Amino acid sequence: MHPIVNSILYSFLGIAILVIAFWIVEMLTPRHNLWKEVVEKQNMALAIVAGFFMLSIAIIIASAVH
Repeated sequence: MHPIVNSILYSFLGIAILVIAFWIVEMLTPRHNLWKEVVEKQNMALAIVAGFFMLSIAIIIASAVH
């Protein structure tokens, strides 16, 4: 039971850190709203870059938590 609880807690911790990292990137680029560019303007290149950014941050978080 203990490893399952740890896994769930670390998962939520990793997701929270990922959301905070995304929010920090949004705040560092005030002239461009990432969500608006991807969803409304359908900027595929920015979506790919944002996806790779989130994936790289997730790998770093997973390595740090593990």
